[in-house]
Amino acid sequence: LGFATAATGGFTLGTEQAASGSAITFGSIPAGTKVIIVSWVDISHSGAAGQLSLQLGDAGGLETTGYLSAGTDLTNASGVVVTALTTAFQLNSTSVASHTCNGAVTLVLEDSTDFTWTLQGTGWNDDAGFISAFSGRKALSAELTQLAINTSGTYDAGVFNIAYIG
Repeated sequence: LGFATAATGGFTLGTEQAASGSAITFGSIPAGTKVIIVSWVDISHSGAAGQLSLQLGDAGGLETTGYLSAGTDLTNASGVVVTALTTAFQLNSTSVASHTCNGAVTLVLEDSTDFTWTLQGTGWNDDAGFISAFSGRKALSAELTQLAINTSGTYDAGVFNIAYIG
């Protein structure tokens, strides 16, 4: 994927990707990246509910273990729902076919010697009326080069993008 560099020397905006299938991958994240913002707009799923999660990867591929991650949905009807994952960063913006979700998370490189990244962010479900909050950390085996936003369902609408800075 190509990236356009911001004229001011600030964040570089990635190429927006339409939500389809069950995973969206942003590759070719340049060496020296220290902050990444991942955003999603009007994401929906065909039929069954979909749960979003985020995986980080290096040149060896996406990593599926070692995440310390939790997400909280503040729902109108049942109060607070907390979930945790160790296989990815939890993004609790659940969406069914008639609902859309939006949000953004910020990834920050905390330690460049063991490639530890922290994550924090929020999301909301436009139709169900709840807000989500997410947090976590993950140490990679090498420098980050890619990330993927996965769903337990199938995307049928919406877009994802990233912005990053070295």
